[in-house]
Amino acid sequence: MTDAELLVAWRQGDAAAGNELLQRYFQPLLRFFRHKVQSGVEDLIQHTMLDCVERRDAIEERAGFRGYLFAIARGKLFDHLRREYRRPALDDISEHSLLDLGTSPSSAIARDERRAKIAAALAGIPLDHQIALELAYWEQLSGPEIAAVLGIPANTVRSRLARARQQLRERLGAMGLPLDEPQRPEDQG
Repeated sequence: MTDAELLVAWRQGDAAAGNELLQRYFQPLLRFFRHKVQSGVEDLIQHTMLDCVERRDAIEERAGFRGYLFAIARGKLFDHLRREYRRPALDDISEHSLLDLGTSPSSAIARDERRAKIAAALAGIPLDHQIALELAYWEQLSGPEIAAVLGIPANTVRSRLARARQQLRERLGAMGLPLDEPQRPEDQG
């Protein structure tokens, strides 16, 4: 079943459909949080899923379930980082990199030197740019889904991704690692 079909069934009281939908996104949420925080990942996933359960009727069709779920995850991440680094609620944390905030790449990624360099380069770009790249490449979210997660107009996503890729290229180049970037279908032709 598609996410949309599972969501409809869940909204109509089918708890198994809700469980299947949430289980489908456990690993993507794990990747999302693990690349940004070193502790509390499980709690962040639980809080994200709990919010999703509590707000399932508010999920907009244009964003889809994935977009909605990652929008919640982004909010939970920002709240966590504000608490962890004692940032005021009004601080636009999305404009900071993880290196600016004081975190380092995940120890799980550090085992592979190339992945560690990419993770470090990603951590050095603004958080919303990092999130946009990860959602586009690792989670395969569409432009409108990424727009919903970041709270920006859909026509801004392409330029946001272009800036993020350029920043990543520059950071990787400074580390002596050129970026062999995969092409997304909408970027080709």
